[in-house]
Amino acid sequence: MVTRLFGKSLLLWVFTLANILTAPSVWAVDKSENSTEVAEASNHEREQPTTSVTEWLAQIEEAIIQITKVQVNPTAQGLSIILETGRDELSVPTTTAQENRLTAVIPNAVLALPDGPEYRQLNPATGIAEVSVTSLTADQVTVEIVGTDAPPTVSIQNEDTGLVLVVDAAAQAISEDEEIDVTVTAEKFLEGYVVPDASTATRTDTPILDTPASIQVIPKQVLEEQQVIRLEDALSNLSGVTYGGNFAGLDVNFNIRGFDNVPILRDGFRQFGFGNDGIPETANLERIEVLRGPASILYGEIQPGGVINLVTEKPLADPTYEAQLQIGNRGLISPQIDLTGPLTSDNRLLYRLNVLYRNEESFRDYEQNIERIFVAPTLSWKISDQTDLTVQLEYSDYSGPFEVGLPVIGNRVADVPASRVAGELEDFSDIEFLRVGYDLEHRFNDRWKVQNTFRFTRRDILNTGAIPLFFFDEANGILGRGLSRQVRNPQDFSLQTSVIGKFATGPVDHTLLFGVDLNRSEERDTAQFSDFADFQPLNIFAPVYGTFNGVNPGELPVFRDEQLDRDRLGIYLQDQIDLLDNLILVAGLRYETVKETVTSFPNAFDPNTTETIRNDDAWIPRFGLVYQPIPNLSLYGSYSQSFTPNFGTTSAGDPLAPERGEGFEVGIKTELWDGNFLATLGYFDVTRQNVATSDPNDPFALIATGEQNSQGIELDIVGKILPGWNILASYAYTDAKVTADNDIPVGNRVFNTPEHSASLWTTYTLQSGTLEGLGFGLGFNFVGDRAGDLANTFDVESYFLTNAAIFYRRDNWRVNLSIRNLFDVDYIAATQNSRESLNEPGAPFTIVGSVAIQF
Repeated sequence: MVTRLFGKSLLLWVFTLANILTAPSVWAVDKSENSTEVAEASNHEREQPTTSVTEWLAQIEEAIIQITKVQVNPTAQGLSIILETGRDELSVPTTTAQENRLTAVIPNAVLALPDGPEYRQLNPATGIAEVSVTSLTADQVTVEIVGTDAPPTVSIQNEDTGLVLVVDAAAQAISEDEEIDVTVTAEKFLEGYVVPDASTATRTDTPILDTPASIQVIPKQVLEEQQVIRLEDALSNLSGVTYGGNFAGLDVNFNIRGFDNVPILRDGFRQFGFGNDGIPETANLERIEVLRGPASILYGEIQPGGVINLVTEKPLADPTYEAQLQIGNRGLISPQIDLTGPLTSDNRLLYRLNVLYRNEESFRDYEQNIERIFVAPTLSWKISDQTDLTVQLEYSDYSGPFEVGLPVIGNRVADVPASRVAGELEDFSDIEFLRVGYDLEHRFNDRWKVQNTFRFTRRDILNTGAIPLFFFDEANGILGRGLSRQVRNPQDFSLQTSVIGKFATGPVDHTLLFGVDLNRSEERDTAQFSDFADFQPLNIFAPVYGTFNGVNPGELPVFRDEQLDRDRLGIYLQDQIDLLDNLILVAGLRYETVKETVTSFPNAFDPNTTETIRNDDAWIPRFGLVYQPIPNLSLYGSYSQSFTPNFGTTSAGDPLAPERGEGFEVGIKTELWDGNFLATLGYFDVTRQNVATSDPNDPFALIATGEQNSQGIELDIVGKILPGWNILASYAYTDAKVTADNDIPVGNRVFNTPEHSASLWTTYTLQSGTLEGLGFGLGFNFVGDRAGDLANTFDVESYFLTNAAIFYRRDNWRVNLSIRNLFDVDYIAATQNSRESLNEPGAPFTIVGSVAIQF
């Protein structure tokens, strides 16, 4: 049934897409009060036809003026806003006032800001809550000035610097239709650590203060200062997020609020299937958004702990070319380029290209280096004033060790050097990854739009390694291992279509989101080859490698040979309701249905071909409330549920029931110092049932551990304390335990979840003098004691890491030297519920230097 729904919906989508792209000009008519002027302008243009395409393009380029910089300067009465063009004068805009918002629409203009597609500043002056400059259409720019109590009055004039809007915050506009003059001055867009808006929690661009959930953002500036190469290094800055290991080099895993297998989105897309996103690349990231708590209403199969969203860089209209070289200990060398700019003179076609090569040695004794090639081109096309299309591709070729971690002796991980290998020195993983897709947006007017996005991904995975699965003689340190070879090629098709509309019912404003998600993930020719009858022991204290040298991995018998198909359909509805000026309700509901078909072919244990089909579905609600007693303070509360099918079976072959979760959260958020500082404090209580985990009596089967509960407190602060002084800090108390189970003792701690954890990263940059641009960074990561497995048979000790950086930015140059684990602490970074393997040592002292030039 899901497959038929998928096919019908795909046909409907193709038909809708064709109608959007070929729609008559009536769809482009602006329904606002200026629609008559737009129509008259269009008629005037038709009365002066061009004689050639070249002349027509020249007329468009001459008529549309680029706004290249925005400045907002406080004044005694309010502020001035300067829109710089560097050439012809902008037309004096018509302004209107409604409630406490004043809007000025500038015709024949386009934004071409160097630091982003729009400009936004919160609380720029007393009496002004927000100033924003955005593109209304392809040839119209809108300036919105929001007063705290009433719309301000504005005077507008053209000066040599550009169009200037002088805002009087104390005076009130007379009527909603009164024309007013305005002034603008530009600063760098979203400079610093604070990112005021995030889309992960609502799938709409919503201010963090208006979001009834805990959401944190790691901006590009932090990624650059810390020289982030691995995703776990970036996420160690946030509360409640614990690294869960890389699963033998095949996939990276994280734990949020005590629950592992946290989904990693890329630009809002969930990656399904084995290996998920593999080992994600960070080179083309603009920022990282982390949403805590159940989020299944928007993304489907989401663990109740939260979700991680990697937001990639987009093409810019301002030509920018950057080259960077990173070098470090253990042979690290990583050149990369980032190029962006327009392909046409009218800026309707933009591009971006990220290319990277990286090679480094593992800090463990593997013979296999870690190597990656990454290419990510993106193309954005403004098809019309109402329609934009972005096409993107990511290709990655990754190779590295097949890491199996260390075993446990007694109640601690074996006391051997972190470099010790429990498998074989030549064990390896190769992952070739391809993602391609598009984002299409059509705006019917300034209030209603439709978004249609598609992604296709494919991963070709090959790994060979000695797996410690059978036994471990702890008294003598003898580990039993079997050689295994795995070939998998999962691929994934995802299609999302959503309609976003803004409207009012009387005095109540709504932002409505309605969408449909379709997904198909499949694997063909997926096989695992192993001869577990031929196992070779290894003394973990005095290892002798090469005992499998006489075995050809290509001749191993078939252990598992399967074909998997999963079809998903999700339909969701969400409404963000401004009940009052300071009271926001977010409510939503999703229906999710999943069908899985598994075909098992003959193998060493079963000579028969079997097919298993299962269907799961659920209704998933969500509610949230935000109350703002003052503009820069929010009190919030939320309740939501989650749904995750368990695609495994028990040792008897029985399917597991879907995992269900629910959670509530209350907290407080505040913005200080003109929006340059953001703090979030929250209390949460999250429960999940039917949790699938490894069967301790059968390593190839799963069991459901009943119920787990996690509750605690999280604190995150980010922002600028003083000019040049930034801070990013967090603390989390997490009490995650088993609360009901037939096999695991009630009260056991959930594995790999510290009760206490904290982090700090602070930098200071000299603001003047001959050394202006020189900066220093210092920080730490603390992770408390963790249970190593659900049975609580061993513990993983706490660790405290010190990190530092020194950097220098001047003109178009950037030089950086960063150090992680400054004092070379030995520690276990992650544990994955196993005594025999997958207890992963953390990296020792690591130093990375880089030099980058932008031109």
